Amino acid sequence: MRFDIITIFPHMFDSYFNESIIKRAQEKKLVDIHVHDLRKFSRDKYKKVDDRPYGGGPGMVLKIEPIAGALCSILKTMGKKQKTKVILFSAAGKQFDAKTAREWSKKYVRIIMVAGHYEGVDERITKVLQVTSHKLQVISVGPYVLTGGEIPAMIVVDAVSRHISGVLGKLESLEEKRLGVGIPMYTRPEVFIYKGKKYAVPKVLLSGNHKKIEEWRRKAK
Repeated sequence: MRFDIITIFPHMFDSYFNESIIKRAQEKKLVDIHVHDLRKFSRDKYKKVDDRPYGGGPGMVLKIEPIAGALCSILKTMGKKQKTKVILFSAAGKQFDAKTAREWSKKYVRIIMVAGHYEGVDERITKVLQVTSHKLQVISVGPYVLTGGEIPAMIVVDAVSRHISGVLGKLESLEEKRLGVGIPMYTRPEVFIYKGKKYAVPKVLLSGNHKKIEEWRRKAK
């Protein structure tokens, strides 16, 4: 799976993508992540990528020229038959969830993300993409407004990558494949003492009776 992220803050991704599971997934060549600096596609000598909105209002809007240039440049590197998803992040978009992440990991080989910022992106980008036979889908990662699309892009990469074979090491590592998310978990020590009070691990988890443990976990969700 290849991920392409268009952003005006490319270094925001350095630490997250170079640690832990996502780092190992890249080393194993299971995922391929490319971060594109939007300013490199600006036609302005000052590398300006935003401007005031027509009609007035506060804030700035990302300009159409650099966004279109970045997308067209990325799309040129694709094979004609590559199944590709192009998305823009906005609180007004379709809710991204675990089901969507799983479906995208199976359906697509490439996901291109536009990490918007400020007051958003020039709306004409949706029409420009139609000329290239690609549709831009607006996606939200939650019912709240963020300052930019960089964190949502990290969320999509992480959530989709988990479903790619080999990324987590074992299929059983997927919570969704077991009893679902939210199961209470415990580890050593068996008894934790804090301010004179003892906090013990439920006895059933120490019993070795896997059937009873599974029943307990189902009820504890």
